Order: sequence, then C-alpha cells, then structure tokens
Amino acid sequence: MDENTARLAEHLKNNPALLRQLAQSKDGQSLMRMLTQQDQGAALQKAAQSAARGDTTDMVRMVTQLMQSPDGAALVERINKALRK
Repeated sequence: MDENTARLAEHLKNNPALLRQLAQSKDGQSLMRMLTQQDQGAALQKAAQSAARGDTTDMVRMVTQLMQSPDGAALVERINKALRK
C-alpha cells in the first residue's frame, strides 16, 4: 500500500462520517464488491476484526492485492482523489 493510501486509511479510521460517505458511494460499493467477490466477504470480515484490534496486516494485504489489477488500482485512485476534496 502506498503512503497516500495508508494516510487515507488512517483518515477514514478517524472519521466515521467520511467512511459512511465512502460506503454509500458508487466507488465504495465497487470496492466492497471487489473485496468480497472471492469468498463472500469472509476474508474482509476477518481483516476488519484484526484491524479493529490494531493489526492491519490482513487489510493491507487485501488492498495491495486489489491494487495489482488495473481496475483495482484505478478504483483506489478515484477514491483517494474523491476523499481529498
């Protein structure tokens, strides 16, 4: 995960209203589909639980894997740009 994405993740963690806004957006919905498509969300749920306990390793791995595809990288970049506004 690049530095900008890590900073964004920290910002979202500290701003629940912004996180809700992202979750309700078209790109947020696309992100959720991409993160849950392989296992109906089991890995995402596990990663979120670990992140809530302070271990973001699984979440970082998931986002890094997502960003390996051109579509995933473009989606994360759009989200980064939209949330910086």
